[in-house]
Amino acid sequence: MKKYLVLIALFVIQISFGQQITTTYYFIRHAEKVDNSQNPDLSAIGLERAKLWNEIFSEIDFDLIYSTDYNRTKQTATPTSTAKKISIELYNPKTIAIDSFKKETLGKKVLIVGHSNTTPNFVNQIINQKIYADIEDTTFGNLYIVTIIGNTITHQLLKLP
Repeated sequence: MKKYLVLIALFVIQISFGQQITTTYYFIRHAEKVDNSQNPDLSAIGLERAKLWNEIFSEIDFDLIYSTDYNRTKQTATPTSTAKKISIELYNPKTIAIDSFKKETLGKKVLIVGHSNTTPNFVNQIINQKIYADIEDTTFGNLYIVTIIGNTITHQLLKLP
């Protein structure tokens, strides 16, 4: 009987140490803006897209939501932030330390809202590869999903209308 208990204990320990921590990042660009001024709000279409993102993310249990400090990005994140009861953390894509960010978000599900140039660049930094180019000015439906399990990184780009 003791042998069986020892084997079961060893099996449980092996399973416990064999499990890897999973971190998942969801990157989107801000929705449509009213104009090209320095810090515009979302347009009516953009506000609808922000609500659509919230619907798309309804089944995801986010731990953190990040946005740059611009009206259009914060407004894109707000419906999801409100629905999930998670405050929006601000980040600066020019000064973010990727290794520190990865450590701070380890094991979390994270939504990150950025811009046509910063979002693909942020994804490239997280995956440590230069794969994704800047987003076209008229494209607002790109969803980049990056999953890190241990040392394995997978990524995909979904193009929504």
